[in-house]
Amino acid sequence: MHTKVEYVVAHGISSSVDGKKVVIGSYHFVFEDEQCVVPEGKEELFAKLPEEYSHLYMAIENKLAAVICIQDPVRREAADVIAALHKAGFSHIVMMTGDSERTARAIAAKVGVDEYYAEVLPEDKAKFVEERRKAGHKVIMIGDGINDSPALSAADAGIAISDGAEIAREIADITVSGDDLAQIVTLRNISSALMKRIHWNYKKIVGINSALIGLGVLGVIQPATSALLHNTSTILISLNSMKKLLDD
Repeated sequence: MHTKVEYVVAHGISSSVDGKKVVIGSYHFVFEDEQCVVPEGKEELFAKLPEEYSHLYMAIENKLAAVICIQDPVRREAADVIAALHKAGFSHIVMMTGDSERTARAIAAKVGVDEYYAEVLPEDKAKFVEERRKAGHKVIMIGDGINDSPALSAADAGIAISDGAEIAREIADITVSGDDLAQIVTLRNISSALMKRIHWNYKKIVGINSALIGLGVLGVIQPATSALLHNTSTILISLNSMKKLLDD
């Protein structure tokens, strides 16, 4: 029924049906960019739209004709993952979404993020990440869509979800399975344990080698003995590094 379709990235689509202009997309696109209005007498109905749904707005000839409510339920583990990330040392967790303000507010309250932004464009996400990095923060971005790609690239570490958009997986530094978001917490624990092991190894190697050099210079031990102790300590430290970083 419709003819030429114009895709507006991160906003929606515009077309025509029987010569009438039809737009469908986000609140920002339909009401602010296209200057569409709610029909008279429908204001109360519009104000009572359920907050637990994501909304797509359709307007014909600059008048709202329908609101499509999309059920995108919060993942069961989401709140537990956010709490675990806080416990693991993340001081500020931010949710950025293209959904409306009230949908974003409802979801943010459920999952327990520290801050949220609604109706965010792809370039806004990337700008937010860059500003936080310039302020001296380490930023990890987690996303699964095309709109997340600029921010994934701008972050110190970008994490993509395996069942998300291919471009997001290509740009991200890390990809985790989409089956269980708790893998993000596991990833954090692995990285923390690995850094502890690296620091421990460094201190041990420097300490042992410094002691051997000192004992050799003082003539306490022979060069052959020093070489034997050095190689033995290297083997022992290497074997210790082969242990599991995390318990099962």
